[in-house]
Amino acid sequence: MLKDRREFLRLGAATTAAATVGAMPASAVARLRTPICQLLGIEYPILQSGMAPIGGPELAAAVSAAGGLGILGAAHLAPDEVRRRIREVRRRTSRPFGVNLLLHEQVWPPVDASTFSEQTTSAIHAVLNRMRTALGLAARTQPPPTRPNHVPGAIEVILEERVPVFSIGLGNPPRELVQRFHSQGAKVIAMVTTVDDARAVVANGVDVVVAQGSDAGGHRSNWRKPPSAQHGAIGTLSLIPAMTGAIKVPVVAAGGIADGRGIIAAMALGAQGVLVGTRFIATHESLAQDFYKQALIRAGSADTVITDAYTGLYARLLRNSYIEQYDASGAPALPGYVQLGLNNDIVAHALNRQDPQFYPCWAGQGVGLVRDVRPARDVMQQLIAEAAKAVESVAALR
Repeated sequence: MLKDRREFLRLGAATTAAATVGAMPASAVARLRTPICQLLGIEYPILQSGMAPIGGPELAAAVSAAGGLGILGAAHLAPDEVRRRIREVRRRTSRPFGVNLLLHEQVWPPVDASTFSEQTTSAIHAVLNRMRTALGLAARTQPPPTRPNHVPGAIEVILEERVPVFSIGLGNPPRELVQRFHSQGAKVIAMVTTVDDARAVVANGVDVVVAQGSDAGGHRSNWRKPPSAQHGAIGTLSLIPAMTGAIKVPVVAAGGIADGRGIIAAMALGAQGVLVGTRFIATHESLAQDFYKQALIRAGSADTVITDAYTGLYARLLRNSYIEQYDASGAPALPGYVQLGLNNDIVAHALNRQDPQFYPCWAGQGVGLVRDVRPARDVMQQLIAEAAKAVESVAALR
């Protein structure tokens, strides 16, 4: 009975959102269309964060079909799987979409795991083994493996498949690589966290810069690991005007944006669009497990933390027991995703047990605005309706 009621409410909310978009004055909806819409071939200036492994073909296709730019998260995937997923997106929609890779200097090429000392590895295992004992897992002492270098092959696949938009997280693409995509008519988007990094990617020819505020979920978009989690931790509302005043290419805002009011706030500060992550995790098409989606619904904006405890690179996630225990231990974290080679058994166990206290649940500070799980199309309609309503509300104040 409860399930039926939730479905009734969900359908009612979806119908209301769609009806609201249709009922909004054409002028209000038209104001949402910025130059970036023409640049990327989209109807609304809403981009979905790539979010590997959560952002699969179903989510990217659904967002693109609804008028935004869906982005397939392809980080860490073998080239053949990248190709399969690109073709699956195309099977589901004819609209433009993007593919996201990580070009961090410790991922492309991968860090040689043999360079880490046995003393460092032992110190990390000492902390993890205490958790393993509590979880009923066997203790481990082995060193981590070196990760496979999938990036070069994935880049070639994206070029061969003539994907309309190449999206980069955690990296400054070489000018020669940007030119290869431009020669095929593709646009290149890069995400950064500081004005200096924005200038660097613009100098290499990218078409759009995503300004990632410290509010954002997932990994911090640096291409080298900063000295601390606080280094370059600039909030979205401060970062957008600083960046739009410093570079001449369109800026897309990311971080803490989970409803239409955030879209309008970002545009008021000079952004031509927004990149939304956390809200799209809580959709039917997202590849996140249901326990993860439910954890987002229960969480508030104060329930996230930036840590390197899972991957060795700084990222914002929901605070949990794993993070609290690891950070409190003072143990180091191996950089460049090598850390995952040590804790992957704990992560796999948490996934199998559906336990968010030990599983990495990436989330931004806008998580407090996520209250349900619904189809991505409904989320798009709601964002558009809320943004159009916010435009009318601002206009009424004049």
